[in-house]
Formats: sequence, structure tokens, C-alpha cells
Amino acid sequence: MEFDVVIVGAGPAGLSAACRIRQLSEDITVCVVEKGAEVGAHILSGAVMDPKAITELFPDWKERGAPLNVPVTEDKVMLMNNQSSAISVPLMFAPGFHNDGNYVISLANVCRWLAEQAEAMGVEIYPGFAAAEVLYNDDGSVKGIATGDMGVAADGSHKDAYMPGMELHAKYTVFSEGCRGHLGKQLIEKFNLDEGCDPQHYGIGFKEIWEIDESKHQAGLVIHTTGWPASKGTASGSYLYHAEGNQIAIGYVVPLSYTNPHVSPFDEFQQWKQHDKIKSYLEGGTRISYGARALIKGGPQSRPKMSFPGGLLIGDDAGTLNFARIKGSHTAMKSGMLAADTLHAALTADNAISGADLVDYANRFDSSWLNDELQKWRNFGPLLHKFGGMVGAALAFIDQGIFQGKLPFTLRDKTPDYQTLKPASEMPKIEYPKPDGVISFDKLSSVFLSNTNHEEDQPCHLTLKDADIPLMKNLPMYDEPAQRYCPAGVYEIVEEANGDKRFQINGQNCVHCKTCDIKDPSQNIVWVTPEGLGGPNYPNM
Repeated sequence: MEFDVVIVGAGPAGLSAACRIRQLSEDITVCVVEKGAEVGAHILSGAVMDPKAITELFPDWKERGAPLNVPVTEDKVMLMNNQSSAISVPLMFAPGFHNDGNYVISLANVCRWLAEQAEAMGVEIYPGFAAAEVLYNDDGSVKGIATGDMGVAADGSHKDAYMPGMELHAKYTVFSEGCRGHLGKQLIEKFNLDEGCDPQHYGIGFKEIWEIDESKHQAGLVIHTTGWPASKGTASGSYLYHAEGNQIAIGYVVPLSYTNPHVSPFDEFQQWKQHDKIKSYLEGGTRISYGARALIKGGPQSRPKMSFPGGLLIGDDAGTLNFARIKGSHTAMKSGMLAADTLHAALTADNAISGADLVDYANRFDSSWLNDELQKWRNFGPLLHKFGGMVGAALAFIDQGIFQGKLPFTLRDKTPDYQTLKPASEMPKIEYPKPDGVISFDKLSSVFLSNTNHEEDQPCHLTLKDADIPLMKNLPMYDEPAQRYCPAGVYEIVEEANGDKRFQINGQNCVHCKTCDIKDPSQNIVWVTPEGLGGPNYPNM
């Protein structure tokens, strides 16, 4: 199938690009492919949304029925000292957490709304089709993508329902797969797009949606916390957002630069919920959804070159999230809109050609408010990495609260997250409290709430470069940390009856968070796309 533009990923960046292109020209054909069973099925975010970008894209978004229904009414920031104590932090000391004019949203539902707008403008959207391969022209420029075959058995044979993948060719292909996109990762390596950049940095974010007692609910209340239980050398942060319908979204973010291989980010999250201030909201409530997703947080220092012959990287495929504000929706949308402006100019020029390196995208990006915002907060992440949660936060206040992000230097963080682990023998073991099944839960019951499903008889999408490394290297050196950093119980060390150990991959549990692809200290695990329709099916995350 031939299109002017093919977009990989129906997130806020990809859908905003599609809408903007069709606003500029009804003659440019646009196709969006999405691996989730429906638009929004794989979208997970906190989320408090800055409406700046959506207002630029659709000034009449309120009249169009965009699901931004809960304006922020109050901000609170708390420093948790221990399980029972917390100190309120004045907002003047937390400049990134001012949310006047922002909205508590479900990003999945915003994406569903964006897809409706795009389809009404003639964009073709194909959910359930996973982009599995980048296609190249003879000159090395990107030609498009191929979707994965359907109905392939684990042994590689074709089942009765076998259906070969499709080739989608385009004059330009836009990759908006989100954090650690597997095709974006390949393109960065092939075209050396990260030359001269810091390594990208990541966190793993958890989210649960609870329905709570009406008397405890305050629509629009936004709470951020730091401190306990992150006493293991991690500068973790957390949130509690009061949405509509007596629902709250709670979440926890653990930077993947942590050093102790005994850390279990999932259990950190479950333990945090037992803090008296958080537990008081949850008691008597019902947990109705769970999910996890890696998030990108390296900042401008880690952002790769975003253009290459025949295509562009946008959104968190490029790393546009503003980690200091814990906001990436408006930045992703703006990056998609800038990409659309660039593509429109290229496709409608008198000397229009296909497959060029659209370097003008970087020029548009650099002269936009998006770049100004990301540059302002550029030192926040490196300060936390270098100095930890308390001292780093204090220095970040000096950088932002006093100097407004205009200090004449940029901090760098040259150590990739996968290289930060220390040997397990050198680090203290951590005994996490057992889940009580009321406030805190285990991994498998949580995965059940994510509606995750994969066809079991298919090739495993969690591949190993060397099958011996988990037992021969990672287990003796790091007590195989995949058992703990995975939020879905995918990886296990199984002891056989004869005492032998086996590394087991439960691929059907995978929620597509990409943490294993990022944090594996040997960089031995490679996440590739499973069969289309597989993965979580988040209703309103």
C-alpha cells in the first residue's frame, strides 16, 4: 500500500502529526498503524495535561468534546519521611508542580478522541497491526514499514489462521512509538543519530486506578510525593490525581539508574501505597486497573538527531518528555505538529522529492516553545542522578526557582542506566512486605487487571542474544535482576527437581513496558514486537 506519509504509533505525537498534516492539505495521504488492539489500548500516562498544544491543534477542542473534563483545583507536594510521617512542601520550592490551567485526564481517552478527529479528516488508522520491520530503498533511505505476520506458531510454522504482513510504502515515514520504540532504536543505531549525545535515561512508571469513597474524593486535587520508601539510593517520585467519577489515579516512578540489583520497583510502589497519607484515600476503595510503562527522561542532552533519509522520530521515540514537570503529552503533540509542518513543506515544494533528510525539522523544533521549555529544565534529571533525591532537589530549586533555568552550563550524565548496577554481593538485600491483598498486591493479580493477552503459540517477542547469559553471568553477578525489575512477572529463575536452574520467560504476561530492554545489565534482552493485538488492553489509562 502506498501513502505520502506513514505514521507508526497512534499516541499523542503520531495522531497530532496526522491531524496537522490533514489540516494543512487534504491532498496528502496519511496512514497510522497501531500495535494495540484499539487506539489507546497501549497508552499509559499519569496524567495531568498542559492544554497548550491541544489548543494550538484544535482551538475549539472544548466544543469538539475533547475529554479534558477535570481542571486542576489544588496542588500539594509532600516529602515522606517514613510510613506515617509526611511534610508539606511549599509550592515555591517545587516550581515544576504548578498546575494552574492544567487538566487531570486519561491520555488513552484523549488519544481515542484524537483518532476520531483524524479519521474525520481522512486519515486511515489501522489498529492491531504491529510495525515489525523498517523497509529501505536501494539508496539506504527509509521506504516504509512492514507489519508482522499473523498466525505464526512458536516453532515458526504457519497456523491455519496465518496471514502475511503488509508492506506500507511512503514518501516519508514517521516513527512515534513512544519510549524505547523498537524500530526507533534500530534507526538511531543505523543512522548514528545519537552521535555526540548523552546516553538516554529512563524510569519505570506504575499506575493504578482506584474507585474511592465519595467523601474522600476531591475532583482536580493533584498530589505529588517524594521520599519514603525510596531509601535504597533511588530518587523516586509518586503521584495521586483525583479524576472524575470518584476515581483516582495513583502512580510511582523509579529511575532506572538505580544501583542495587535487589531493588524491585513494583514492590516499591506497593509499599508506598501503605503510607498513612496514601492509604487513607485507598481504604474502602476498589482497585480497578493496573499498568506499567517505561518513560524517557534524559532531556535535551540525550535527544538524538530526529531526522534521517526518508523519515522522522517524534514524541518519546525522540525523547521529548519534560521529566521535571512529569509531563509529556503536550510536548509529544507539539513535536508531531512541528513534524507535520516540516512534511507539508517538503511534500508541497516545487522540487518535492521523496526520501530526503528533512533537517528543517530540527530548525523548527529549536525555534519553538517546545525547545525553550525542555532547555529550561535540562539540568533537573542530571542533578537528581548526581546528587540524589534530597540534595538534587534542593539544587534543582536553585536552578529553577532562582535562576529560572538560565544557569550558563548544562550538566551531563554519561553513564547508561544498564551500567549502574553494582554486584549483588556488595549491596544490601531488601525484604519487601508481603502484599495484603487490600492495599498492596502481587504482580500476577495486577497483570490480570491490565487485560494483557498474547497468543501463547507464537514466537516469543522477548529475545535473548545469548541464552547462557542469564544463568552464567547475570545470576552470579546480579542475582538476575530481571526477576525484580520486570513489573509483570515475565522472568523467573526456576529450580528443577535435580537442582539445576532454568531461566524462564513468561512472554504472555508482558505489558510492553520495555524495562527489560533498557535495564538488562548485559543488554542481552531485545524486545521485538509480538503479533498484532497482543499486549495490554487499557480501558482508560
